[in-house]
Amino acid sequence: MALGVKALPFTFVAHALAIAGAIMVLVWCIDFRGGFAWEASNKNLIFNVSLSLSLYWLHPVLMLIGLIIIGGEAIISYKALTLTKQVKKLIHLVLHAIALALGIIGIYTAFKYHNESSIANLYSFHSWLGILIISLYGIQWIYGFVIFFYPGGSTELRSESLPWHVFFGLFVYVLAVANAAIGFLEKLTFLESNGLAKYGSEALLVNFTAVVTVFYGAFVILSVLSLPPVDPEDYSYSEI
Repeated sequence: MALGVKALPFTFVAHALAIAGAIMVLVWCIDFRGGFAWEASNKNLIFNVSLSLSLYWLHPVLMLIGLIIIGGEAIISYKALTLTKQVKKLIHLVLHAIALALGIIGIYTAFKYHNESSIANLYSFHSWLGILIISLYGIQWIYGFVIFFYPGGSTELRSESLPWHVFFGLFVYVLAVANAAIGFLEKLTFLESNGLAKYGSEALLVNFTAVVTVFYGAFVILSVLSLPPVDPEDYSYSEI
């Protein structure tokens, strides 16, 4: 199914939302939460990423900028770039690999933060869904690499696999965006239960970051479902 509108305007909006989302999550984690760190006496900073700052806050940055934003840019690369299909295929593959790697590191930081802070792991729906998503993302990338890149399947196999590859990729991406929104809600709820003002600047920033994340995901999907800007054959997912 394709919408009867050009994809390029949707990709421009997606790029703008990606920049806005990245800035907002960085402002939250650095300005409001004290920054990032891989090792820190203040374990909250691990969740936040700079060796001199603090670990938990590395988690939302890596998941949003990595899995959601870079992953989204990989998805819309076929509709946003005026390059040959082979070049776009390589960009698509590499961006997804970067997104997957950052997602894995982001999940690891959450485990590291929990373990070093004596907090139980995998007790929430957000964490369960996160493990499922990163596993499916990895399977999707490996299958795409083997079938469409190297060593590459037969023409018939690629043709039969392509619709499922696209559908499964979008399905996993929608799950990732939804889980990111759940993650923002979960963390904000914890912060508010510990005294954070419900209508304060930080709470508003977190909520708006979640809204931007959802809209970014929506424009990624709209871009995929819209018409290519010039040559349908060169901008489509066909014969990938």
